[in-house]
Amino acid sequence: MAYDIVVLGGGSGGYACALRAAELGMSVALVEKDKIGGTCLHRGCIPTKAMLHVAEVADETRESESVGVRARFDGIDVQGVHAFKDKIVNRAWKGVQGLLRSAGVTIVEGEGRLAGPRRVQVGSQVYEGSHVVLATGSAPRSLPGLRIDGERIITSDHTLTMDRVPSSVVVLGGGVIGVELASVYRSFGASVTIVEALPRLLPAEEESSSKLLERAFRRRGIKYELGVRFDGVKVTDVGVLVTLDNGKTLESEILLVAVGRGAVTEGLGFEEAGVAVERGTVTVDEHCRTTAPGVYAVGDLIATPQLAHAGFAEGIMVAEHIAGLAPAPIDYAGVPRITYSDPEVASVGITSAQAAERGIEIVEQVYDLAGNPKSQILGTAGAVKVLAREDGPVVGVHMVGRRIGELVTEGQLIYNWEALPAEVAQLIHAHPTQSEALGEAMLALAGKPLHVHK
Repeated sequence: MAYDIVVLGGGSGGYACALRAAELGMSVALVEKDKIGGTCLHRGCIPTKAMLHVAEVADETRESESVGVRARFDGIDVQGVHAFKDKIVNRAWKGVQGLLRSAGVTIVEGEGRLAGPRRVQVGSQVYEGSHVVLATGSAPRSLPGLRIDGERIITSDHTLTMDRVPSSVVVLGGGVIGVELASVYRSFGASVTIVEALPRLLPAEEESSSKLLERAFRRRGIKYELGVRFDGVKVTDVGVLVTLDNGKTLESEILLVAVGRGAVTEGLGFEEAGVAVERGTVTVDEHCRTTAPGVYAVGDLIATPQLAHAGFAEGIMVAEHIAGLAPAPIDYAGVPRITYSDPEVASVGITSAQAAERGIEIVEQVYDLAGNPKSQILGTAGAVKVLAREDGPVVGVHMVGRRIGELVTEGQLIYNWEALPAEVAQLIHAHPTQSEALGEAMLALAGKPLHVHK
């Protein structure tokens, strides 16, 4: 069977490519071995954010007396949490399937592999495409010698189906996944300790953001061991005994391994078809073209940010590139990043360390959320930090605070439009909103601070 495009993998990047290609009048076959929507919809973004919302409700119930509401927290109904989460996921899943079918995309259910530069085989059936788009996604990583048993030693996938709230959790990895799930389990009532080999939590973020998060986690009772490596784990009658390379041991009911995700490339015929794979990811150019003619790759399969919205953008760009529309390459620094813990950490653009590495002279302004009334109403501490070139545009926005992720879209517009602080300072932010914190930082950078101590 012949199509203009055959997409292998129905996650965020794959189905976005299929939809955009269909809009542009191309015939598309979308091959998926599991469920359309992939990791993000079924095992990542959506179910974990549903759990984080439940965690927020739990915390607000505990704290309700502080605002004059009498309520009692009786614990977490795990089956009720799963029912809420699954309802959200299933509704979105049905919606995506409906979009694809109404667009005329042929959905092929089954496990596919690349059978040649422009051929995808599913069972005994071969689908030929003028172009093939690889979008096979990623899976949770582990460490050498660390066996995931799904009971005492688990990954993020297992947290979505657990039938109980563990009394204690050691989280191996202080990146986005580890920090978010640590936040969930602490809100659910578990004792939590994060182990991170690098010197700080969320090491890819602005250092000051990491410090604010660490301070907030200490206040919440979330412990962490930083700059220390995992050495080993022993399963006991009551849980696990984790050993660190400094000789320290940690006992808990569960070890949650959150050391990142690896691209799914093995056994799929990529290299045999001429697709180069380097350090576990598919090699692509700025338009996501692989080394095999007519073959593209998007999403977690390539060495770009493992974010669903980055995958959406890559899928759309590839469809438009195939259609001859000459889309601009993606500036990945301009892709917003959010860690949905409590507090949230959000950013766009470069960090101060990256600016220094690149020899960029910057000025910066920090606005403490203590001066923002809406943040005080929400009971959150944190800050907004803005970086700008000297006498030039904004190059980075870094924020920490409860619900602060909702502000990153404005930061994205500011960064991607290369706005000057003085230009943004002219914009009036509604009062009282958390967005005022970003506006206040811009006012200060423009030399006319308002609610800022001089």
